[in-house]
Amino acid sequence: MKIHLIFISASFALFLAVPAADAYSPGDAILLNCGASGPDSDLDGRSWIGDASGSKYAISSSGATSFSAQRQASSVPRVPYLTALVFTSPFTFSFPLSDAGRIFLRLHFYPSNYSHHAAPDAFFSVTAGAHTLLHDFSAYLAAEALNFPYMVREFSLNVSSGSINLTFTPSAARNNSYAFVNGIEIVPIPDIFRSERSPLLIHGGNPVELDLDPAQALETMYRLNVGGQAITPARDAGLFRYWEDDSLYIWGAAFGVSFSKDPNVSIEYSSRLPNYTAPEEVYSTARSMGLNAQINLNYNLTWILPVDSGFYYLVRLHFCEIQYPITKMNQRVFEIFLNNLTAESYADVIAWSGGIGVPAYREYVVIAMGTGRMDLWVALHPNPRSRPEYYDAILNGLEVFKLENFRKSLAGSNPVPPPQRAADSNGDWRTRKREGGIPSGVVVGGIVGLGFVITVAVFVIGKFKDEVLSAVLAGERPSSVAESAARWWREGALRREVGLLAKGEAADS
Repeated sequence: MKIHLIFISASFALFLAVPAADAYSPGDAILLNCGASGPDSDLDGRSWIGDASGSKYAISSSGATSFSAQRQASSVPRVPYLTALVFTSPFTFSFPLSDAGRIFLRLHFYPSNYSHHAAPDAFFSVTAGAHTLLHDFSAYLAAEALNFPYMVREFSLNVSSGSINLTFTPSAARNNSYAFVNGIEIVPIPDIFRSERSPLLIHGGNPVELDLDPAQALETMYRLNVGGQAITPARDAGLFRYWEDDSLYIWGAAFGVSFSKDPNVSIEYSSRLPNYTAPEEVYSTARSMGLNAQINLNYNLTWILPVDSGFYYLVRLHFCEIQYPITKMNQRVFEIFLNNLTAESYADVIAWSGGIGVPAYREYVVIAMGTGRMDLWVALHPNPRSRPEYYDAILNGLEVFKLENFRKSLAGSNPVPPPQRAADSNGDWRTRKREGGIPSGVVVGGIVGLGFVITVAVFVIGKFKDEVLSAVLAGERPSSVAESAARWWREGALRREVGLLAKGEAADS
């Protein structure tokens, strides 16, 4: 059975392995350092152009003013975050494209005070043609929630004409509201969301193929290098993507084992899986459950990824067997669960790819029902029913993309506002904890970034303790009652106990 929806087609395919070619070289990328007076280079050596004297891409004749941030944390890159364009009325850019096709559109934000414009007052919407990217968006609230001083929101659009219009509109319903942007990045890319096999819709019954519209707009929510370190845009396969270390999203104490490829294993992309799908560095590292089959059978290797409810999400899982002796089918077979629903019962990477060192990926679509924010769970568990040689699971990379809804909108809600407070003596709204150093990199989709710490609320007293421990070891959600308090989890008692149980040791009550 196949379902037809107005979303985008993409998935994994198996073909003959071929040596990796040179990294993809994008066409004429546009890097606009908004509010800057001239050209400058970022930390990756890419050249950005300034527009302080008037942007050649502007359609609007007025309403934009260039400002420098009143104060900039040492952890914030100077380009493109030192300056900004501030808009007090709707303002439209028109960016020419050499060819129609898919692009990455990256909007860079550093919420700071710009002259008399206070950081908390910036609420605005952003549209790209007919697509709503952000609505009543507060970069200040997003940064507060993430505890990051700056961020990147990355979108992928399929542009049918030779240009794209980008409009910033301050929220009319809020006093003193304004819009701003520090950097605009447009990178032409191959259609990485299209292949011959459609993704599977995971809905609780048997997974079914889902045809998605090639014109679909998406937002990058997560891009994780599983088992490896963060990958900066300069080390990506030509598309300037940022890949985050996955360890901060792993549920509980069961981290599994991270490892790199054997020295005598080479990554060989298939003839229909190009090397820009993900960089070689993603497929050269992995995370598995470990060597102890008995322990592996008693827990799930799980990642928790907060997302906006009310949207469909495309989940792309990257796989590559990179260590001997895993070279044959049915040596490592496992199950894949998304939000506690079965996405794959017999995941066998060698069967998918054709051999060791050959990458593959699988794609699924899940629905985030409800309101506000919710957690997207990705879990792996050995499948003993096929009697594999090793009771284990493996993952090399993980990407999550939000799909626009029927209104052509990707806009989610703002985080809950923090307690109101006045600016400090320097006129900055930033707290001291925000000034500390953070690893180099970016925050993608307001979620992907440099260390988003997930605090899971668990209530563990009396009869609920066994329930929560059993659920955690199985990679499942405790009941709503057992999730009602967070203190015990944050203080580490449950994490320590789960860690001891995962190692087969007895934990004191």
